[in-house]
Amino acid sequence: MFDSLTVARQLTDAGIDRAHADAIADGIRQAADAPAEMATKADLAAVRADLADLEARLTWRFAAAMLAQTGVILAAVIGAAVAILRMLAS
Repeated sequence: MFDSLTVARQLTDAGIDRAHADAIADGIRQAADAPAEMATKADLAAVRADLADLEARLTWRFAAAMLAQTGVILAAVIGAAVAILRMLAS
């Protein structure tokens, strides 16, 4: 059990004025009394599923970006090769 009176007294002994010490002690008491929210196994399973879905989507996007980049590079190489062949032919 949290003893807000003792905390307020310790704060005033440390030089904090009484009103502030009471407010600080009350805030600490409220935080200590608040129910703790713990993640359940179901919560963790949902997070894992979300992360797996995100990983799959990012993998596909990365693959699509790499394929597009490869196409651009291939087009540039083919264009350069055609230009070189035209220069050699003339």
